[in-house]
Amino acid sequence: MLTIRQSKTLSLVALATVLFSSSTFAKEAYVKPKHDLTGAQVYQQIKTHLETNLYSLPPRVQGHYAIRQFRMTGDEKYAQGALIDLLTIAERQAYYACNLDKPNFVETESALAASKLGKGPRAKARKKAVAKYPKFMLYSESLLRYSSRIDEFGFTGPCHDLMMSKLTVHNFEPAFTDPEMIKAWAAQLINHVFWAKQIGAGDYFDAYKKAFIETYPDSQDRKLSKGQFKNKIYGLTHFIFADSQYYQFQVDAKKYQWILDYFEKNIDRIIADTTEDIITEVGISFLITGHKNHPVTEKVKKYIIAAYNPEMKMIPSPTGRAILSSGEHRNVLAMMLLDWPEQLHPGPYLAQIKATQKYLPRLVTPKDKVKVKNEKTH
Repeated sequence: MLTIRQSKTLSLVALATVLFSSSTFAKEAYVKPKHDLTGAQVYQQIKTHLETNLYSLPPRVQGHYAIRQFRMTGDEKYAQGALIDLLTIAERQAYYACNLDKPNFVETESALAASKLGKGPRAKARKKAVAKYPKFMLYSESLLRYSSRIDEFGFTGPCHDLMMSKLTVHNFEPAFTDPEMIKAWAAQLINHVFWAKQIGAGDYFDAYKKAFIETYPDSQDRKLSKGQFKNKIYGLTHFIFADSQYYQFQVDAKKYQWILDYFEKNIDRIIADTTEDIITEVGISFLITGHKNHPVTEKVKKYIIAAYNPEMKMIPSPTGRAILSSGEHRNVLAMMLLDWPEQLHPGPYLAQIKATQKYLPRLVTPKDKVKVKNEKTH
């Protein structure tokens, strides 16, 4: 009898351990709290929370926020955050571009960068895809990224001529059009395509567009996993964003009507199967192409307002995490969606702003002619 009682007791303890273990509760889905805040109130609360904590965030994140806020508002107070970004990326370009003539430098640095991509499924797919392209990480992910942003601020960066002598003779097309690469890097690759054209390293748009459509034909959408569907939508939004030079200019809707029509047709699945970041980008895609009151944008706004957590003062991750350093992207996008301006503001051109022109890094050179245009359509 004692043995039976002990057995029952142990069974109950084991059951309680399973039921109340932290791992069990960790699997519960994050539940969005209900609130009755307006879009304007959500915008202001996110803005206050981000700007109150901005200096606790990494330089890259400070710059990301400040650049986008400048392009939305034209307020020169955000130029200082852009200057932090310029100081950071100028140093990075100096290291990478000025060492391009060293034997095996490109391959070694690319391999090192690839090794830091992470350990998750997406990271593994990216590592596998880039293994065929030993110069990709340095040439595309580093040099195209840094030099194009330095260009957007109105400068050329360190060792510019040496860098261009390498990039202009390098053929990016095999990597840009590889289906395996597109399935792992869709949004990043269209960024690289536009950055290459921006700095004069080559025009790969038509080749990439063709490869993207062949990799993700609409007729095969039903076969896509959630991860691959997200990658496709993320890539499509970045066709438009990269063409705008990241919210500096309005984009011609006719050029991307094929994307806008696709978003409208698939908005319900986009909301069901992607993330707040991507959903918000879909809404912004209509705004930046001149569709201010499009039904898709209005639907996205309602969803994003509902996703806001007043206690966290931000839109948390899909798992309910409220970490500003990783969540700034999601939340500044929400701000842009909820308060889209009548006019976008290119730049900031830091050599022309009094508050920043005395603090420019010696590593950059102002371009001879930086044409500041209030409005431009690509």
